[in-house]
Amino acid sequence: MAGRRRASRAGCSLVLLLAVLVGCGGRPTPDTASADVQRVLDRRAAAILDRNESAYRATEEPSGSTAEFTRLRAVPLAAWSYRLTDLHRSGDRATAGAELRYRIEGYDRAPVTAARTLRLVREGGTWRVASDVPAERASQQLWEQGAVTVVRGAHSLVLGVGQSGERLRAYAGLADRAVPAVTDAWGADWTGHVVVLVPKSLEGMAGLLGAPASGYRGIAAVTTGEVSEAKWGSPRSKTGGGTARAPADRIIVNPDAYGLLGDFGKQVVLTHETTHVATRAHTTAATPLWLSEGFADWVGYRGSGRTATQAAPELARAVLDGHVPAALPDDKDFGFAGDAARLARAYEGGWMACRLIADHWGEVRLNEFYRAVGDHEKRAGAVEGALRDVLHTTPEKFTQQWQAYLKAQLA
Repeated sequence: MAGRRRASRAGCSLVLLLAVLVGCGGRPTPDTASADVQRVLDRRAAAILDRNESAYRATEEPSGSTAEFTRLRAVPLAAWSYRLTDLHRSGDRATAGAELRYRIEGYDRAPVTAARTLRLVREGGTWRVASDVPAERASQQLWEQGAVTVVRGAHSLVLGVGQSGERLRAYAGLADRAVPAVTDAWGADWTGHVVVLVPKSLEGMAGLLGAPASGYRGIAAVTTGEVSEAKWGSPRSKTGGGTARAPADRIIVNPDAYGLLGDFGKQVVLTHETTHVATRAHTTAATPLWLSEGFADWVGYRGSGRTATQAAPELARAVLDGHVPAALPDDKDFGFAGDAARLARAYEGGWMACRLIADHWGEVRLNEFYRAVGDHEKRAGAVEGALRDVLHTTPEKFTQQWQAYLKAQLA
């Protein structure tokens, strides 16, 4: 009997324990932290869009800073939102991962997305943000680097940190000249405006890219999009694949390297960069770098009066020495790995190929060729098909014609 009574008491104790753990309804009590944190982030986003400092402060830990809110006031935002992606809670403290999405009014067709890490504390039953920083390996936003100055051009929006208004207006002037030049060469099927970010230094540029500064030393500017990225130096570039959806492109300037260029070089760089923005929707994984970079250089130099030898000095030197390239530049030739002469020859070779098409087949055919290559589903067969369908030639014949063109123009 005693044994049975002990078992019965143990059973009752177990039942009571389970009742405490799961509640009277027999179901686990839900943890509403994720929903609560999302609501705080929604209020924070609304405060930023409404420029409501008191509402923003209500989402911040009392000792938190409103510096980012103050800096954002200068930025013309059309949208700002957070999507909670994960939450790790320990009592009244939590670490959250979130995706920030925002658009600049009048410029972005698609939102910029940025991975964020937030620390939160719960006080009086309410979650508040203690810190909001880029996630690991994610890039900074310009306003995190200091007070933002905004200059509006006719076709451009320039945002700078640590730059004078006069200098930013000069960038806007260059971009405003680049946009119509690109439209004249490419066509009007793009937004017809650009957003230019000018950080204080090379280190600031690297922060915006989430990359070491050493990888961009000597690079005058970088163009980024939501799916792909382009980068180039002075005035060379490197671009990746894109999508049919035009993303929110940004032209990011390295003021240290860009400032070393002359007026002509600065204009070529901004025009080259703007070309990448314009052609983004037709630049895909099927597009080789010799075409995307060559076309951007072709637009940059178009109408400048510069001769082939003036614009392609490294390739001209090689051709004069009897080293005519055996093939069009490969993607790996565009790697910025310290061999500046090899990199220059790659860009110049791509430019000369596009120049050949424009000279021999016409500018309209060059545009059609670029679009036809990008419209292909994959890299294999893309150039071959466009050469056949648009230029009515073969890769072998085109390469031979390009080699002869190099000798005629550069030798």
